[in-house]
Amino acid sequence: MNAHADTAPRAVTAETPSWWDRTNKATLAMFGVTVVLFLGFGLAAPNFVTFDNLSNLATQVAITLIVAVAMTFVITTGQIDLSVGSTLAFVAATTAQLLEAGWDSSIVIAIGLAAGLFWGAVNGWLSAYQKIPPFIVTLAAMSVIRGLAQLSTQGFSVPIDKRLFVARIGEAKFLGFSVLAWIALLTVVIGAVLLAKTRFGSYVTGIGSQEESVRRAGVNTNRIKMIALMLTGLAAGAAGILTAARLGSGSANSGEGFELTVIAAVVLGGTNLFGGRGTITGTIVGAVITGMIANGLTLLGVSPFLTPIVTGLVLILAIWVNLRGRSLGQLVGHWAGRS
Repeated sequence: MNAHADTAPRAVTAETPSWWDRTNKATLAMFGVTVVLFLGFGLAAPNFVTFDNLSNLATQVAITLIVAVAMTFVITTGQIDLSVGSTLAFVAATTAQLLEAGWDSSIVIAIGLAAGLFWGAVNGWLSAYQKIPPFIVTLAAMSVIRGLAQLSTQGFSVPIDKRLFVARIGEAKFLGFSVLAWIALLTVVIGAVLLAKTRFGSYVTGIGSQEESVRRAGVNTNRIKMIALMLTGLAAGAAGILTAARLGSGSANSGEGFELTVIAAVVLGGTNLFGGRGTITGTIVGAVITGMIANGLTLLGVSPFLTPIVTGLVLILAIWVNLRGRSLGQLVGHWAGRS
């Protein structure tokens, strides 16, 4: 009986991963950085922790966050989009020109969104179906799209009549926060649901980690990758309209370096730069960090030329943490277990 008992198969129970094992270590690390920055700027600049400044910070972060949510899908699939800043400028300039020509605001908004979607579709078709690397496609598009905007405006800023609906969007507030901030919040909710709760989100994550396996399962991976780039085009179009609304003018020079800020926000938050892991929560954290750095340095009277330098250094640090998030998490977990 004892021998039989010893040789009988034993039931194997799968252990549920702990909270620490399931946590995105890079996102957690950047959340800690956010808290440190908030406390640091709060102590160094007395007017940093005021409702007016926090409301202003939310507005500053809003446009970056709208595009960063869409960029999360692109980077999670293992792609990149360097043309979002140029698309923003193109749509901002086009919006102002059409309004100046007397077009109705609702039609102009629809055209702006369609223009952004069009450029995203061009990028998606060339990279997904023509197999040109997204980096090359969107780098070329960055030059072409901004060049077209500069050609149409001859480099001049086009003013928008403050009485028009588009201009009023840029000034409108609800519960003390700008409409831009509320639009960004809505974008975050939609993005989070799409990535975590839908089949499309599962395909996006799967393509970034094991594209061939997803393709063999019968999924049209080219279409998913094209849709992801169309999302960034659409988001950049919306950002262009909102930028023109906020500034009261449209310029082909808008969004210079915007793509760096957006990509920094996504990577800072813990989305894997090489695909396969995306987090909308982390993207919020990353966008807040980039916005907080610019806002805090401005309040401290630091030269605005220092902001891109700090942002670039933080991006390098973020990529280092991103690539080593798992090993760092294991190290922290090891020491936590010993204590």
